[in-house]
Amino acid sequence: MTETHTTTEVPDDAQGGAGIRLVVLDMAGTTVADGGLVERAFAAASAELGVEPGSADHADKLAYVRATMGESKISVFRHLFGAEEAAQRANAAFEKAYGDLVDGGLVAPVPGAREAVEELLADGRTVVLTTGFARVTQDAILDALGWRDLVPLTLCPADAGGRGRPYPDMVLEAFLRTKAADAVRQVAVVGDTSYDVLSGLRAGAGLVAGVRTGAHGDAEFRAAGATHVLDSVGALPGLLRGER
Repeated sequence: MTETHTTTEVPDDAQGGAGIRLVVLDMAGTTVADGGLVERAFAAASAELGVEPGSADHADKLAYVRATMGESKISVFRHLFGAEEAAQRANAAFEKAYGDLVDGGLVAPVPGAREAVEELLADGRTVVLTTGFARVTQDAILDALGWRDLVPLTLCPADAGGRGRPYPDMVLEAFLRTKAADAVRQVAVVGDTSYDVLSGLRAGAGLVAGVRTGAHGDAEFRAAGATHVLDSVGALPGLLRGER
């Protein structure tokens, strides 16, 4: 049986998912399994900026990348490399390397993810897929999985004014564009990082769940304030139907 944990109180009309009309799902680590491609692409990006593999500097930067999984990648590189020109170079190298790995067939759906999305849609909910990657990388993933027509809307940070997680912008952009919900408490946000959780809480979402298929685990989710922790996104349709 899939284990769920309620860690904070949620509004009555969202409790158990009864009032959820819009579901905002993260991609890599939540609906998409990429087998650590972020770290492999980071290696290419850091090499572009002259960071020596195996050096203390490389280890420190990689630790930061791991800690900020889910954040907009250009924001990560701005923090790591400071100057905008250097950050843009690193980001371009990262996106190219990640795209090449995707094209090489190294991504797959998280088991049960597509089926979960289809169940959510069949239940009458609107589903939006979001990412911290650039649009070109997001599109490469969607194409590789054959997911272009899976959901009505996909969003990257640039689609929401440039700010990615942990800001609430992509969640609120989904709310505004889809018009699927009457209030933000009718929104569910699900992801594999504490930044996904923070973005959902800051947006006022009624249900904010972490999943154990990606970068972070129960401790990080609870510290961030998740209302639920799920083994995988495959458990989400049942949760929203009230099947415990």
